[in-house]
Amino acid sequence: MRYLPLLGRVLLCLLFLVSGITFHFTSDAIQYAEAQGVPAASLLVPLSGVLAIVGALSVMLGYRAKLGAWLLVIFLVPVTLMMHNFWAIADPMQRQVQMIMFMKNLGLLGGVLLIAYWGAGPISMDNRQSQ
Repeated sequence: MRYLPLLGRVLLCLLFLVSGITFHFTSDAIQYAEAQGVPAASLLVPLSGVLAIVGALSVMLGYRAKLGAWLLVIFLVPVTLMMHNFWAIADPMQRQVQMIMFMKNLGLLGGVLLIAYWGAGPISMDNRQSQ
């Protein structure tokens, strides 16, 4: 049971780490964000990738996990609202897909808010530093 918070942190943050590394620094990501109406997408998309990577590594390693979780909150809120605005989509199939992505992000937001409040747990760099 002692390893469950570590496993949970890793599983929670894999998406942020992988997408941050493989997607947020691509021209496709920037073009998609521009099409969604994101201002200064060529700056904000890579910046969001940095937030995702740094926040994910922080939470996964349990090093300043609360701060890392807040970085992920800062990443998730605008991304969820701007990139998954299902209420503005006319096509029923695309609306459904974006609603699912919106709800997925709300679930991720809930997970990182728990880390922001409770911290990383027993197997973490934060816990070792407090002993």
